[in-house]
Amino acid sequence: MSQLKRCRWVNLNNETYIKYHDEEWSIKSYDDKYLFEMLLLESFQAGLSWECILNKREHFKEAFDNFDYNKISKYRDDKINELLENKKIIRNKLKIKAAIINSKIYIDIQKEYGSFSNYIWSFTNRKQIIHSGKKTYTRNNLSDKISNDLKKRGMKYVGTVIIYSYLQAIGVINDHDYDCDFRNS
Repeated sequence: MSQLKRCRWVNLNNETYIKYHDEEWSIKSYDDKYLFEMLLLESFQAGLSWECILNKREHFKEAFDNFDYNKISKYRDDKINELLENKKIIRNKLKIKAAIINSKIYIDIQKEYGSFSNYIWSFTNRKQIIHSGKKTYTRNNLSDKISNDLKKRGMKYVGTVIIYSYLQAIGVINDHDYDCDFRNS
């Protein structure tokens, strides 16, 4: 495993991070459940490192009912308070409330497009964008466009940088380093 060339940002001392890079990052996904999970996790990442979020991923999964957006959309004050007491996750009230709001809008988008996958992939005509891997991006016109649309719909914590990271996570954008062995997987 250590002989493979990976993207510069991967912490080679963190097996969770390595596994995420090798098996998930920039791999095309069309699964609405996974797409929501990544959207929720990316929104909690705002102001923090992705590695921090990945290290808490299983705790988020447990705390947020296996990332079930239908359940999350129905969270009330008692569940919000429970989440605020959970020391295993990021306990930010605004981000927790955003997860609830975003789940409701996510469901609305599913109804409008047939699935969230249809919505998110419609921005690229279901094609993956592959960057040269020689330059590091944090946003682009696509992330600007999607971010603006999601904000208009009422979603929170969906700025262009967060959405760019999200698009990388779900494989809409392939940003593996040029010399990364996982670039074309």
